[in-house]
Amino acid sequence: MMMKVMLVDDEPFILQGLSVIIDWEKEGCEIVKKASDGQEALRYLRENEVDLIITDIRMPKINGIELLETVRNEKLSEAYIIILSGYNDFKYAQAAIRYSAMEYILKPVQKEQLIENIRRVAKKRENMIQEEMDSQRMQRGYLLQNMTALLQGKGKEQNISYVKENFRCGGGVRYLHICLNDLSALDEMSDEEVSELKDRIYGQVSGYLRENEDHLFKDFFVYEEDYEIGFIYCDYMAKERNLSEEEFMKALQKTAQGGSEKLPVILLVGKWVEDIAKVSHSYSSACVLRSFKGFQDTKSIYYYEKEVQVNPSRTVLCIQSLNDLVKAVEQNDTLLINKSVDALFVEMDRLDRTRETVTMNLNWLIFRLLNLATEQDESVNQDEVLSYISESVSKEEIIRGSRVHMRKFACECAEYLVQLRKNVSGGILTEIENEVKERYMENLTLRELGQKYYINSSYLGQIFRKRYGQSFKNYLNNYRIKEAASQLIRTDKKISRIAEDVGYRDLDYFISRFIEQEGCTPSRYRKSAREEE
Repeated sequence: MMMKVMLVDDEPFILQGLSVIIDWEKEGCEIVKKASDGQEALRYLRENEVDLIITDIRMPKINGIELLETVRNEKLSEAYIIILSGYNDFKYAQAAIRYSAMEYILKPVQKEQLIENIRRVAKKRENMIQEEMDSQRMQRGYLLQNMTALLQGKGKEQNISYVKENFRCGGGVRYLHICLNDLSALDEMSDEEVSELKDRIYGQVSGYLRENEDHLFKDFFVYEEDYEIGFIYCDYMAKERNLSEEEFMKALQKTAQGGSEKLPVILLVGKWVEDIAKVSHSYSSACVLRSFKGFQDTKSIYYYEKEVQVNPSRTVLCIQSLNDLVKAVEQNDTLLINKSVDALFVEMDRLDRTRETVTMNLNWLIFRLLNLATEQDESVNQDEVLSYISESVSKEEIIRGSRVHMRKFACECAEYLVQLRKNVSGGILTEIENEVKERYMENLTLRELGQKYYINSSYLGQIFRKRYGQSFKNYLNNYRIKEAASQLIRTDKKISRIAEDVGYRDLDYFISRFIEQEGCTPSRYRKSAREEE
């Protein structure tokens, strides 16, 4: 970013001389204003920002010292100031120092001296900007830590207090997933293309939210998916725009879709909760939507209250047909599964099948099959299982809730149960540990590893979490951060280069992860480590 410079002198030939004495562009500067006295300079500063003021002392109306005094007392600018004077008077120097002038230079100005001072200003400005960025990232990192605890339902009083003090969240709250909704298309895209697409969507939505953009998170560490962005919606957001909640969500989705011509963008809107302290309930309901959307009609916005709940008075459960289907799934008998699904639909038709009836019976089937999974392995995460199966089914062009759709779903569940019964955790997890050590800088995913080792990727994630107490993605990220920390100490490579070397294309995301794991920014970590040596 070019440094904005204002020159102030009542002698036109001196102003002209200062503007040509050095190559300002080469020094990373842009002269934005040439003022003939202090009064003109003040008028400009009240409407505009500058980074450096170079001013004479002896001027009519308002002299250089008075200009400096007014700027500091009225807090018009944080600009660095260099005083020029033809008078070698210690009183002027004292006054300049009192008002935080950076330098006091006697006329005639020497080119080398002026360049030296400009470069000093540029260096101090660069350090200040870096410190501000580090501070902002630290604050964002701490907010992420505390918000993540709330989302996971592990929030303690100090987490709740920190979020409420540093995050505008008055009134009711909803958690939203902003999703790219074509996984098969995503699989065909490179990691860089997916990252660029997600960044565009994030930028579009940030612009729409304006002052509420800090409610948008592309680096939550709660869930695995790299194609999702998290958003904390509060009641006041729609009200301040004179919109209903539904109108706000439609505008949000339309804005997000505007950042993606390649893929559909959808919103999964978790249930409403009255306070940010209960946001985990909204988050978990949005995760349920992520699983159930594979069985619902295609929409751009899914609301938990509308999609998951069904009025029991209008529906009938076909218990016997459902029990027969569950038994067929348990036996992994494809022929029997198809017959059982046909029998279920015949019974629903006989009972005057409605959309609600199909949904109720499908939900009951899901519940029973997930129970079967947990009977095989009690550590199974039901949301992840259902999400994986529904995404797999949704890859094919099948009408949701149809006979073919339910057959496919039941067969996928049967295959999943087969995987659960296999004793595969020991050797494969050792192989995956080695994969991480050798390929941590690559975009390793459970999907790829599942295909390589011929194991259901969702189940692989389950057994990985059971052994290591964390998700595969977090394990991989933690390994990368440890390697980055080592490079920060052992090498003089730039932080951006280290981030790339350990597998991060997004520097801000890398710094957020580093703060989350090490408790400080990478630059501070390097500085502290070297001070201890």
